[in-house]
Amino acid sequence: MGVAISKSETTDIEFVTDEGLQTDEMPAVTPEILTTLSDDDLLALIAKDREDAFQTLVERHVDRGYAVAFRILRNGPDAEDVVQDAFLRVWTRREMWQSGRAKFSTWLFRVVSNRCIDFLRKPRAETVDELPELEDDACDQCQDLERQEATELLEQAMMKLPDQQRIALVFSYNENMSNGEIAEIMDTTVSAVESLLKRGRQKLRELLKKQGADILTAFTNS
Repeated sequence: MGVAISKSETTDIEFVTDEGLQTDEMPAVTPEILTTLSDDDLLALIAKDREDAFQTLVERHVDRGYAVAFRILRNGPDAEDVVQDAFLRVWTRREMWQSGRAKFSTWLFRVVSNRCIDFLRKPRAETVDELPELEDDACDQCQDLERQEATELLEQAMMKLPDQQRIALVFSYNENMSNGEIAEIMDTTVSAVESLLKRGRQKLRELLKKQGADILTAFTNS
């Protein structure tokens, strides 16, 4: 049974299959029931070729997976590719999942972050987005531009960090994860995560200070 993936008109990623469910072999389960099942229960159904369970799992986790990939890569199409690859792995290896070994979200973030590293190590041409034109009397737009510039400076500085430091900071600041959760995702120790975060914050402060950005207070001293 093949699985095709398509991108919808919104930021959501749709996963559709090229064959219908075999309803005579797999009893129908309403979407309402599927949404109440745990990830492990859905994965157990997916192992039995339940495409509706797969779709439910995708809908549950795809937005957050995409958000993490985008924050690491700062590139929408690449982030979509990363998330699609991760969920395709779920489907193609559906019979290999072992319940209880790890949370699905932990596994997903680990796959996403590793694929992001692969993308970051590929040589690619840099693109620069044009800034919007401002009207003469647009004070609000000036303030918005200043905030946008500060955000862009931070994002540019983040992209200059070593991969592991950037990934740790994304999970810590953007996903508000504990050091223990980050260590599990990155398959390392809590002390190693603490070191990554400390060195990442120090490097960011150095980069932002050189650029004259007044956003250093966003990062606490370690």
